[in-house]
Amino acid sequence: MEIALDLAKKVKYDVPVAALIIKDNVLISKGTNKVEILEDATAHAELRAIKDASENLSEWRLNNCVLYTTLEPCAMCAGAIINSRISKVIFGAYDLNAGACGSKINLFGDLNKENQTEVIGGIMELEAGKLLKDFFAIRRLNLIIT
Repeated sequence: MEIALDLAKKVKYDVPVAALIIKDNVLISKGTNKVEILEDATAHAELRAIKDASENLSEWRLNNCVLYTTLEPCAMCAGAIINSRISKVIFGAYDLNAGACGSKINLFGDLNKENQTEVIGGIMELEAGKLLKDFFAIRRLNLIIT
């Protein structure tokens, strides 16, 4: 999670979220949010990491992979995680507005009957939450000034 948080801190011009995929203790892929930069609503860190991992492994099934992400996945990302058969998700901050791992809805409980993706939340939650709170505080300040 420390590596994901360090990567998220480097995100410019977008919500600072980063995701990593690990297989057999080896970093397979990483992704950061690029929604604003690419003007693409699907350019979430988790989806970018999944796409990169599939390309790197030449396989869409990401069995025995662990996804680390600094923010609880949304419904779109949760669906992709389940469909790609990632074995475990570990996330930092809970997303009370759009979290799909139990905060707002729980797709891992509803859609995850066959794949059984394990989900662990709140790892380094304070650090991940602070990064997001600081980003949005600065963004609100910039809106007030301009």
